[in-house]
Amino acid sequence: MTYVPAAVPSYEAVGYASWYGSESGNRTANGERYRARWVSGAHTTLPLPSYIEVTALGTGRTILVRVNDRGPFSSTRVIDLSRGAARLLGVQQAGRAAVHVQLVDPPERDRARLRRGKPAAVRRDASSGQLAAWRSVLAAR
Repeated sequence: MTYVPAAVPSYEAVGYASWYGSESGNRTANGERYRARWVSGAHTTLPLPSYIEVTALGTGRTILVRVNDRGPFSSTRVIDLSRGAARLLGVQQAGRAAVHVQLVDPPERDRARLRRGKPAAVRRDASSGQLAAWRSVLAAR
């Protein structure tokens, strides 16, 4: 697969995410060492690094994720998450989860926390109305 990075300030997607963790210690696409417990992700085209809010449609939890790798290597997913990100979203046991993903421009303190392997400030969980709307978008596909 060939990925062409693209700056899309209004990037937003509804789809599926999975998580990966056995590659801990390997290099990511931007040259960093991958750490499975950190809150990071892999995307096909977003510039590296990028910051996205990911909401699990099953749990309603929303977290900030630092995208520092390329993937997913499956056309059925919009994002691959680190094990740490999957744990925070409450989807680690599932292996695959329906998600809403949106590119954001977080404050530097949140960026710095993620660069140090710490979760960013807590995000507000999605409302039941938002979750229903995103689920209907996913079901329409």
